[in-house]
Amino acid sequence: MRAYIGGHQAVSVNDFIELALGTPPELWLGEEGESAEERAARLDAARDILADTPELPDEVARIAAEVIDAHAPTLFNVIPLPRPAGRRRPSRKGEAA
Repeated sequence: MRAYIGGHQAVSVNDFIELALGTPPELWLGEEGESAEERAARLDAARDILADTPELPDEVARIAAEVIDAHAPTLFNVIPLPRPAGRRRPSRKGEAA
């Protein structure tokens, strides 16, 4: 089965992320081993994109919330621990030590 978003075929998870955001994730996250010059250029490009698209952070937050909501049972697989049945110490409030 093939998945298309806006006429573009999404083959991997990164393709879906890039098509959803409109930018590659590496632009925001960086790449391993990038030089200081490459990092500065990447951050400069990111600033330009944010200046041109001020609604992008809201879109990213919306997409993240949808993903969390869709995958909450597996992301937050929390099992409540039983409370120990212990004795409570009586309060010593008001007594001299």
